[in-house]
Amino acid sequence: MADTVLVTGVSGFIGGHIAAELLRRGYAVRGSVRSKTRAAGVRAAMAKAGADDALLEIRQLDLLSDEGWSAATSGCRFVLHVASPFVTAKPKDPADLIRPAVQGTTRAVDAALDAGVERVVVTSSLAAVQYAPARRDHVFTASDWTEPDGRGLNAYTLSKVRAERAAWEIAGRRGARDRLAVINPGAVIGPLLADDPGTSVSAIQQIMAGALPMIPDLRLPWVHVQDIADAHIEAMTSASAAANRTIVATDPSSLIDVAAVLRQRLPEASGKIPARTMPTWFTWIASVFEPQLRDNRWLIGAQQRFDHGPAEALLGRPLRPIPDAIEETGRSLIERGLV
Repeated sequence: MADTVLVTGVSGFIGGHIAAELLRRGYAVRGSVRSKTRAAGVRAAMAKAGADDALLEIRQLDLLSDEGWSAATSGCRFVLHVASPFVTAKPKDPADLIRPAVQGTTRAVDAALDAGVERVVVTSSLAAVQYAPARRDHVFTASDWTEPDGRGLNAYTLSKVRAERAAWEIAGRRGARDRLAVINPGAVIGPLLADDPGTSVSAIQQIMAGALPMIPDLRLPWVHVQDIADAHIEAMTSASAAANRTIVATDPSSLIDVAAVLRQRLPEASGKIPARTMPTWFTWIASVFEPQLRDNRWLIGAQQRFDHGPAEALLGRPLRPIPDAIEETGRSLIERGLV
């Protein structure tokens, strides 16, 4: 009989890829969605990914409600908590993002431990690492923590920091740190399984659609979604992942570099890609007026570096090349008519 894995947020970009890979590996997947109306879309996404949905079960769970969590985790060998709060725009009140992130993580970890699962893997973010105070030449590792009281942090970053800290606090209080593993992804891109591009892919979508008059030198630590899916699955059983955080991200590449890859590899779709780059000084000025730039101003011209060793050891291979991931993302956006 196949081992059952609960994947929360299965209708999302990362959750969908994780579920598809689990199914391809022969696991039974119990996926959670906010609304049962998403079930058909999830099954269509599994077919798109070449996964048989015969071992897929859909449950409805709410990050802000206790209902259903005990039943959803019952009988599972592993729990992968991938679900994140759903927002269509930056909330006026940061608590609208932080509260469901923390409460959802708390419910997932508590329910998983109550059910006796062998390992609960929580999807955090590189944002919970990369804003730690550091020297210019610092290589960020899993021991670095973004301080929740740090200046200039946006609601998303605060939600990830506080949710991850809540997971570690629960595991520590319950004497179960070795049953918790955390994955800290960078900006996740790759082929889409549905029409919702997600936050990171939308940056590439905007470039291809010509939504930006100039390309800013905003540098993001990109990572292929398949690396993230594989890392979650390996973290379920790996001894090295137990009681540890694992950064899964490359050193940052600029949106300028992304645009260059798209022009080179997808020339048929390069007509709308801006040819001009935005000077760094102008980007800083523009960030005063543009919310998306303002929320990420610390990444303008950033030269951060990250320790890839633990992720590659967990995966048993190098991280996928980012130019390939950019090309796959662009082709997927074209195929779905999203640019």
